[in-house]
Amino acid sequence: MTAIAGKTIWITGASSGIGEALALEASKAGAKLVLSARRAGELERVRAVCAKPEQVALLPLDLARELDAAAAARAAAEAFGPIQMLVNNAGVAQRSLVRDTELSVYRQLMEINFFAPVALTRAVLPSMLAARAGHVVMIGSVVSRIGAPKRAGYSAAKHALAGYTEAAQAELWGDGIRFTLVCPGFVRTRVSIHALTADGRTHGRMDRGQQQGMEASDCAQRIWRAVAEDREEVLIGGREAMAVQLKRFAPALLSRLMRRGRA
Repeated sequence: MTAIAGKTIWITGASSGIGEALALEASKAGAKLVLSARRAGELERVRAVCAKPEQVALLPLDLARELDAAAAARAAAEAFGPIQMLVNNAGVAQRSLVRDTELSVYRQLMEINFFAPVALTRAVLPSMLAARAGHVVMIGSVVSRIGAPKRAGYSAAKHALAGYTEAAQAELWGDGIRFTLVCPGFVRTRVSIHALTADGRTHGRMDRGQQQGMEASDCAQRIWRAVAEDREEVLIGGREAMAVQLKRFAPALLSRLMRRGRA
């Protein structure tokens, strides 16, 4: 079991949505937090509403730019000591067709959703290996397991993150380091508003799936429960999450539903 009380936890993408909800829950549980996101003002807002703001440090980062992960990890450790748990939550979604999407958009999707979490994980590993303890939480998606229309690059990045996480689990288990891959379905956040379109501009509107999704606070509670149980993977969601099971047991049926726009 992995308790979060008293742990030093670094959460990326913590200025809104799932990241903010994870921070609020962890603060209530007594964790010491380092929160990262691009918007320093929003991080200040999140810190102010945490249960124990004096145990919250802020480290603004833009993962879309060239990232010095080692320097970021050193700065994160200056607040409360070595990072004991890293939550790679920051990410950007996509809403564009394969035939229209520019290569630069795919590169940006991979940089933020795959290379940045891998770089940050690599940066905190030395201290975790020295302590023979640590936990890395990767926030993937249902599309970590299925490819979805208008999300080809996002699906590819999240598939890559899932493969990396599975390999890291196997390699580092004996060193006391745990990994949890989280695959949420629709959560009521602004992720679709900020999603990238074919030319890199933002989508700018809320999808119906997000509007009807679960509350971020509910999602965060399920994530922390999975972490506490040392689960290697957790699928969170309703009907959209069921598509993952459908792919496993009836892949041809799921393919037909995807082609008809019904999944």
